[in-house]
Amino acid sequence: MARSRFDLQGKTALVTGGSRGLGLQIAEAICEFGGQVVLVARKEAELASARASLEATGGTVATIAADLQDLGAIDDLVADAAGKFGSIDLLVNNAGMSRYAPAEDFSLEAWTEVMSLNMTAPFLLTRAVGKAHFIPRRAGKVLNIASIGGLYGNRPDLGMKIIAYNASKGALVNYTRALAAEWGAYNINVNALCPGFFPSEMAQEFIDKVGATLLPGIPLGRVGGPDDLKGPAVLLLSEAGRHITGHCLVVDGGTVAV
Repeated sequence: MARSRFDLQGKTALVTGGSRGLGLQIAEAICEFGGQVVLVARKEAELASARASLEATGGTVATIAADLQDLGAIDDLVADAAGKFGSIDLLVNNAGMSRYAPAEDFSLEAWTEVMSLNMTAPFLLTRAVGKAHFIPRRAGKVLNIASIGGLYGNRPDLGMKIIAYNASKGALVNYTRALAAEWGAYNINVNALCPGFFPSEMAQEFIDKVGATLLPGIPLGRVGGPDDLKGPAVLLLSEAGRHITGHCLVVDGGTVAV
């Protein structure tokens, strides 16, 4: 009986940034538990590769090539995604970016770019999916992919200069809590995952550079692996997590903040 609560059979998930990295890992988990996915990313070739990989293991997949920085096109994107399988039941806001510079030299252009993709796009996407699908049905689950960087500052010894990224992820954390409070009345769960260091394309070069310094600060002694977000994601997207909302689940191996 408890096992059946994790079943995603018949559920359609819209996953942004779903062609690689953490987004693809979460899409794999959704397919493994019986759901179908609509992957959104900018690059057609990466989407095609992700789709082939998921379909090779029995996944049901559709793709949409879109740039979420085009905020005015988000409503049309949601309509397109819903048309792939007839509805949207789950939303995974994973697409994100970072820019690197000391805070005192961080440009307004870079700040605006990071905030737009990491915070404004998820807000608009969630608003559109909520109004069209979740609220009318009084059902739905939102999973925001935040970061431990949104919970506290970076370790000084790692030399990370990503003020806009951390600020945007902190905003996403509190957005998750605030929206959960509003949408609980509609039986909609809104949660977040806060990953630590995972070797995604965005983070791999940094991990390679500072690994010797980084690993002693992770009690489990390793960075995140290709399956480490799957269980937490399925918990929060399935009926197994139906009484969890407004929660930000840290998945970081126990990383020490300072």
